Amino acid sequence: MTRLGPDGKPSTSKHLCNVIDTPGHVDFASEVSTASRLCDGALVLVDVVEGVCTQTIAVLRQAWIDRLRPLLVINKMDRLITELKLSPSEAYHHLSQLIEQVNAVMGSFYASERMEDDLRWREERERRLALRRDEQADVPAGSTPGGSAPGSGTNTPTPAEDDGGEYEEKEDEDIYFAPERGNVLFASAIDGWAFRLGKFARLYADKLGIKEANLRRVLWGDWYLDPKSKRVVGRKKLAGRPLKPMFVQFVLDNLWRVYDTVLGDYNPDAVQKIVTAQSIKISPRDLKSKDTRNLLTLIMQQWLPLSTTTFQAVIDVIPSPTDAQALRLAHMLHPEEARASSTPLQPANDLEKALFSCDQAEGVQVTAYVSKMFAVKRGDLPQYRPKELSAEEMRQRGREERERRAAALAASQATPDGASPSATETNSGKPLTTDDLSKPLESLTLDANVGAHGAETTAVDSEPSSEPESSEILLGFSRIFSGVLKRDTPLLATLPKFDPDLAPTHARNTKYVTRVTARDLYMMMGRELVAVEEVPAGHVCAIGGLEGKVFRNATLWAPDAAGIKSEEIPKTMINLAGVSMQAAPIVRVALEPENPSDMPKLVRGLQILNQADPCAEYLVQETGEHVILTAGELHLERCLKDLRERFAKCAIQQSETIVPFRETAVRAPDMAPPKTKGAPRGTVHGTLLDGLVGFTIRAVPIPSAITDFLLAHPTSIASLISQRGSTVDESEEAAREERETAESAVTEARVLSPQEFWAELETICAACGGEWVGAADRVWCFGPKRMGANLLLDPVGKTSLRLRGKEQLIASARARGQTADEALASTDDAVAQDQLASLDSSAAKSESDTRAELRLLRDFENSVEAGFQMATFQGPLCAEPTVGMGWVVERIEHSKDEEEGKGRTAVVGALISAVRDACRAGMLDWSPRIKLAMYTCDIQASTDVLGKVYAVVARRRGRIVSEEMKEGTAFFTIRAMLPVVESFGFADEIRKRTSGAASPQLIFSGFETLDLDPFWVPTTVEELEDLGEKADRANVAKAYVDGVRKRKGMFVERKIVESAEKQRTLKR
Repeated sequence: MTRLGPDGKPSTSKHLCNVIDTPGHVDFASEVSTASRLCDGALVLVDVVEGVCTQTIAVLRQAWIDRLRPLLVINKMDRLITELKLSPSEAYHHLSQLIEQVNAVMGSFYASERMEDDLRWREERERRLALRRDEQADVPAGSTPGGSAPGSGTNTPTPAEDDGGEYEEKEDEDIYFAPERGNVLFASAIDGWAFRLGKFARLYADKLGIKEANLRRVLWGDWYLDPKSKRVVGRKKLAGRPLKPMFVQFVLDNLWRVYDTVLGDYNPDAVQKIVTAQSIKISPRDLKSKDTRNLLTLIMQQWLPLSTTTFQAVIDVIPSPTDAQALRLAHMLHPEEARASSTPLQPANDLEKALFSCDQAEGVQVTAYVSKMFAVKRGDLPQYRPKELSAEEMRQRGREERERRAAALAASQATPDGASPSATETNSGKPLTTDDLSKPLESLTLDANVGAHGAETTAVDSEPSSEPESSEILLGFSRIFSGVLKRDTPLLATLPKFDPDLAPTHARNTKYVTRVTARDLYMMMGRELVAVEEVPAGHVCAIGGLEGKVFRNATLWAPDAAGIKSEEIPKTMINLAGVSMQAAPIVRVALEPENPSDMPKLVRGLQILNQADPCAEYLVQETGEHVILTAGELHLERCLKDLRERFAKCAIQQSETIVPFRETAVRAPDMAPPKTKGAPRGTVHGTLLDGLVGFTIRAVPIPSAITDFLLAHPTSIASLISQRGSTVDESEEAAREERETAESAVTEARVLSPQEFWAELETICAACGGEWVGAADRVWCFGPKRMGANLLLDPVGKTSLRLRGKEQLIASARARGQTADEALASTDDAVAQDQLASLDSSAAKSESDTRAELRLLRDFENSVEAGFQMATFQGPLCAEPTVGMGWVVERIEHSKDEEEGKGRTAVVGALISAVRDACRAGMLDWSPRIKLAMYTCDIQASTDVLGKVYAVVARRRGRIVSEEMKEGTAFFTIRAMLPVVESFGFADEIRKRTSGAASPQLIFSGFETLDLDPFWVPTTVEELEDLGEKADRANVAKAYVDGVRKRKGMFVERKIVESAEKQRTLKR
């Protein structure tokens, strides 16, 4: 790129930009998440007419989380002229409001982070003050800490020491978009032009006699050019004169004039003046053409070229990898410390030093991050693509073939009849015939392994292959963060579940460390893949050879460019594989091939799709169905298209869409009397094995404040060490799907530490009052999958050591320097001592009897927890997970007289199923409800189709939340809530009804309770008079429940025959 320097002399610099395009539809938001970790900046496109949409906010949030430097591109500027017919002054005010809206979004991100920093600083300050008070309390009377003399006053901390210094607020001026700073582009991609203020500042600097830097600062905003004094003045010095802002006068007026001249009243003379004034080269044929749109594109592309402007903006605004990685890698490796620190973190070891500086030396450690796996056709790879011969190579081959044919013909003529055919044999050992010699050159080949009919004759290929070779190859989409990656380099790959806090040789980490080889390296040039031998740090590339080793993303490591040379694993490794999934896969479809013999093709295609699509999930259910989970209807269509045409290449049948529901219960005013007389509602008494074990469990709805808090922090609950145990069990693997499809609409704001989680939960429980005061100390476990929004509780007044107490013991053990396993072991001992103390110690017992009773108590508690997990995973209505319910274990009694003759295994198994059924029965004692998965629907429509939009939303059982009119336009922005189960075909229907004038954006926003009892029937006189005994009004909740039960093969109570009459046979 050639640019003018400060001295006016041109200077040339070379730059290489890797641009990654991501889809704009909300169903493909996961593509934005996977690409953001590979980039140093982001080009955020905003439609100048539609303004800030939901997806715009999501992209800006992702850029904020990953610390990308954003560059705002205001696109479709031509619509302001040709469609909205705005004047330049009106367009300027419209653009000002649009930039303010985008800055308001950035300001909200800054404000939320500042509040978290402030809270963190206050907590740290209180901790330091409490520690200082404890130290002073331990000092004996008459002495002072540090050996100072009594009465000298040095033991009294100064205010600065008390406060720990003032809170340092981070600057926020660098996060906003301002055209004068060069981080805003005004563009029209369809016409091929874009500009920044610097372009017009250079054009007018000499004419106005103002320095270019000064003119750039006043070209945007309320600055005006005084025509008399030729000076720039502000709004206060206008003195009522109707002057135009400088942006309107020098920028927009010129654009409007070009569009009016070319597209409006076409004037060839005026067009010729514009072309001559701007030194634009347009052929006479194009100037005389009647296609004015094409002429406008040619003029604008040469005057304000889109590619050049964008490239210059990227170079000026977005930092280089060396500068960007110093900031971004600190947040990727140590997010909490980087957020809490007001200064950039310093590298702690050689690996971090190389990462922070983007070191490209061959001797440093190689680190690469694979963001996603993507599929390409085998024929698109360079090594499988037919090589194009140059003219000289073609002439050389023809010359050699003619010489060979002439020699063979001469040998055949010189050989008498009946002689040995060895002289007429070709190089491959096969005899030449007259037909071979008379063939044209195009039909001949130089390959010695190809016979007369073009078939391979090698021994290796003659054997049938055991497995057909796939036409799709999976490559790793990656970025090199340090070192130089070369072909055929052996590497270590750490998978996403690798815990960097533990040693790589730890039992939990060994299964997440694997060895791979980067067999091929490619530079991605649009659709083309160019094979390269090495890739230095700071570049994006595709890596081959990871298929079967890396599922979706991973971190690659090697000690140097030569790769791993021994079996030794380093002591410290990092894990960069952490992608936030903003669009949770919510739509499920079961697939099967039309031809049953194509099932292996379908399974292979689903496996490739599962790796190639970061948001699609593939699983095999217990019924044997092959199910894919997608983010939405459009995403589902794309996945099916890829399966049919690329991955499976067979005809596929799909089932009806499977949408998840949730079950809950509420306190309704017209509930039936409690099932258990003399006990609170929801109480269930249970016995098993002829009174051997008796228990009482009471179900109670959880207050909405506690439910919302638990739904907002699933990752914090899943990270509790006391729930996981000392080894990695299958529950963590099973919880992966639930964690990724969490009920929260957006990603978690921040992961709370165990201490913060329990403190906030205790505060919320205290605010709810009643029996919920102190409930945080009585929590047995969460469910389902040990991380849901359901609670298993001890009764009020019982003081057993539960989850919170275990976490406190683990935290204190870790503070004493113990490892995680040692802390868990010591916590288990403390829990055993607490349970021994709770047993009846009045009677004299032997040690063996006490231990046996302790083991039995543990078995009972584990059985109760297992039954609770089963009941919350499959609720009583339609076997869907429950939300917002709590179960209090009032009592568990064990009859020793009945124990003889009954094995412990039978008792434990029976107790699990009994507790499960009791939990479900207690929940049905309240008023049950189902929760629908909901979409937030954003629709932009003009006033003439507004009524049709409302009709379609109402027909789909949606509701309108808000309606706003965009200033200066005839468009309304409508926000509605729509059930996911009713959303299929919604986009097509709304486009048909409005003739394409409205298009919705659907974003999953969590679950919402349908306030209708599935078991409701008319009972009162008014209801019977209004609806009749059959309840002619359809029960929507019951219809949803029956639909799910029918799909799962459960019993559905319905009338097969209504109003039946005896059949009469007519006789003549």
